[in-house]
Amino acid sequence: MSEQSSPNETYYFNSNDHNCVYDFCRKLNQLVGQSRERNQDMVIVCIGSDRATGDCLGPIIGYKLSKIQNRHLHVYGTLSSPVHAKNLEDTMMLINEKHPDALIVAVDASLGTTRHVGFITLGKGTLKPGSGVNKELPCVGDIFITGIVNISGFLGNSILQTTRLHVVMRMADCICTGIHYLMKEQL
Repeated sequence: MSEQSSPNETYYFNSNDHNCVYDFCRKLNQLVGQSRERNQDMVIVCIGSDRATGDCLGPIIGYKLSKIQNRHLHVYGTLSSPVHAKNLEDTMMLINEKHPDALIVAVDASLGTTRHVGFITLGKGTLKPGSGVNKELPCVGDIFITGIVNISGFLGNSILQTTRLHVVMRMADCICTGIHYLMKEQL
């Protein structure tokens, strides 16, 4: 569960909207195009755990993207090898060592208001994983993508256990389509 740490604008996309995929693809392509140099590697860090429905958005996206072969795209965090609170720091050290000049896109689930459940957020800046469940973890990324999977509140961990998988999968499909499009356009 994350919050964004960015002085830039955050864009919201309603995954229930028929134009969501198109609008998300267009904005993601624009933000990456502004941030990425030609032939620069891109690392997608998919944060979360497969042990709670509400926290599995990142690993599901990582699982889907890991099947793609592209020499400029590197994916960390899948269902079989998730990036979570216990290994995030080590994973980021590995990424910085193996891909020192890469553009890093951080993907995570987040909690929000009732009216924003099912929305995808996108923006330039870092992501602060764990903040939705009061964990202190390092900031990640040059660009962030989150899926608002449920409402925030004092029952953060319990809320994650009762999140509908349908909401998570709908957002995962949209985000993966956006990244597939980005790869065709820029990678």
